[in-house]
Amino acid sequence: MARVVSQTKSAAVNPLKSSQPLGAAFAFLGVDGAIPLLHGSQGCTSFALALLVRHFNEAIPLQTTAMNEAAIIVGGADRLEEAILSLKARTRPRLIAICTTASVEARDEDAAGDVEHIKRRRAMELMGTEVVVANTPDFDGAIEEGWSKAVTAVIEAIARPDKQYRNPRKIAILPGWNLTVADIEHLRETAVSFGLDPVILPDVSGALDGSIPEEWMPITYGGTKLKEIRDLGATMQCIAIGEHMRPPAEALQRLTGVPYVLFRSLTGLENVDRFIRVLAAMSRKQTPLNVRRNRMQLQDAMLDGHSHMAGKKIAIASEPDQLFQLSDFFTAMGAEIAAAVTTTGTSKALEMVPAKTVKVGDLSDLESLAATADLIVTHSHGREAARRLGVPLMRVGFPMFDRFGSQHKLTILYRGTRDVIFDLANILQANHPPNPPRPLDSTDRQKSQK
Repeated sequence: MARVVSQTKSAAVNPLKSSQPLGAAFAFLGVDGAIPLLHGSQGCTSFALALLVRHFNEAIPLQTTAMNEAAIIVGGADRLEEAILSLKARTRPRLIAICTTASVEARDEDAAGDVEHIKRRRAMELMGTEVVVANTPDFDGAIEEGWSKAVTAVIEAIARPDKQYRNPRKIAILPGWNLTVADIEHLRETAVSFGLDPVILPDVSGALDGSIPEEWMPITYGGTKLKEIRDLGATMQCIAIGEHMRPPAEALQRLTGVPYVLFRSLTGLENVDRFIRVLAAMSRKQTPLNVRRNRMQLQDAMLDGHSHMAGKKIAIASEPDQLFQLSDFFTAMGAEIAAAVTTTGTSKALEMVPAKTVKVGDLSDLESLAATADLIVTHSHGREAARRLGVPLMRVGFPMFDRFGSQHKLTILYRGTRDVIFDLANILQANHPPNPPRPLDSTDRQKSQK
């Protein structure tokens, strides 16, 4: 069990984490016909928007209530109402998803109560549009908590609480923030190959996969449909991926009675085997041939990659669930976690990280701990620290703005785990080439002549 070391600095020197509002907006982008609305100042939204646009290289529908000094002092209810009605009239979204920021949370505004009051008074104008609030202060937590709170808020506000007919082929999948577009598409394909009908919430693979609509849209296109969210109670089983997805899974179970099973990671042979066994049990079908073939390919990749990874010292900085996902897999391949840095110390996943200590901190903490490492694993903001240390960098997580196609890289199930091995082994091989052959001495020449 890892020992979690709390943050001791009063300020981040080289920030590692992204904020809760950004995480919540990220999750809301996976709902069809939605528009995230950050309730706070213009700067909060601009910063989140810049990171999302640079990461996805796509137009991101993100709006703000643009709170100024006066609105912050007297309260933001009027600004919130004005923004909701304006968005409804201009863009006609099916979901207006509100993420609170430090500007309103610091003065303890009741944004949820304000929204309920607005919905009652403006019922006719808001007909056909759901309005959901996630309380996500910037000064607490990180992207993981924001994503989790957004999914929980959507389930509690939209899913029908009554017990419905359970479709034995229908399942709910709640993916964590660290799953890429390709990961979610692969999850769906795998579930379908077992004859199951998955409802994935949120489904960023439909909204942020790089597809171009025939005409410009001011709201999200693709993603989980509101009808699918309302009917989540008709699913037979819920699968949550990542410890931070436990609260939304518990909310769904509390509202509808749908049981859930939690996977802390879907990377690594043992974790994927367990997931495939669950799908086989739910579908009552044998594992498809293509899935079994993918498993054999992973076994071969593990044999090939082990010699490159065994004994290597790896320094990782990421959100708790992704930190566990990667460190658990790297140690299974024979590597050693030389440094583990994360954004927040509240996740239970940190206790399972295979390292002596997990430091809650920033990228400057990672840099101070990674001097003897063979590889640094973090997002694109870690490139300066890696360059100063002369240590190669493997880019993971969010944001990743200096590489194309990051959202189309697989990291889970058999194929994704195989690809992670290839990426890691190639980086290590390119930066730590084998020793050159020793020059022949006189003894060697005599032996070669014989």
